[in-house]
Amino acid sequence: MFCPQCGSTQNDELKFCKSCGVNLDAVRQAAAMRDPREKFDWSRTWVAEMFLSESERKRRKEQIERERGITPTMKRYTEIKAGVITSSVGVGVMIVLYFLMQGIILSGQSSPSDAAILSRLWVAGVIPFFVGLALIINGVFVSKRQVEIARQEAQTEVLRSAGEKPALRPADTAEFIPPGFGVTEDTTKHLGSPSRKR
Repeated sequence: MFCPQCGSTQNDELKFCKSCGVNLDAVRQAAAMRDPREKFDWSRTWVAEMFLSESERKRRKEQIERERGITPTMKRYTEIKAGVITSSVGVGVMIVLYFLMQGIILSGQSSPSDAAILSRLWVAGVIPFFVGLALIINGVFVSKRQVEIARQEAQTEVLRSAGEKPALRPADTAEFIPPGFGVTEDTTKHLGSPSRKR
């Protein structure tokens, strides 16, 4: 028998793999329980996923994330953490390049034109710094709103499953949307123009 974990050949009487410790007895039971007449389910393969609509892909991805316990809050903190790491790497690259290039310039083996270029090479570290900064800003401000929306959707889903009708969300008093028109817009146009005398 071949071990499904590491691929090594094992004796049929062994209960566990000698190389990696996989339970070979459980593998034998699973192989014995499979019905050979059972048809292959193409809907569970990557081929079927190629033909899914975008909304169905998104729904499946969200379902998988829920099953794994990945919440919008966790995504937000992961994004902030990635931003801190990326911007720290950018700062580190800037420091290393600055001191390395200064050492090369001070060695005196480079021409003045090369020294001018080498003295500015540390700027390459600005790119990862700003990418990390953008991730932090997105995680702190933009993703916070997405977390709130996801929480509201989860509350609505809980209410639906409980059989209650969802209530309107509380009003956001900080949000002001000016109207694009007024009630008296067409009726007061003539006031701005000079009136005709009869």
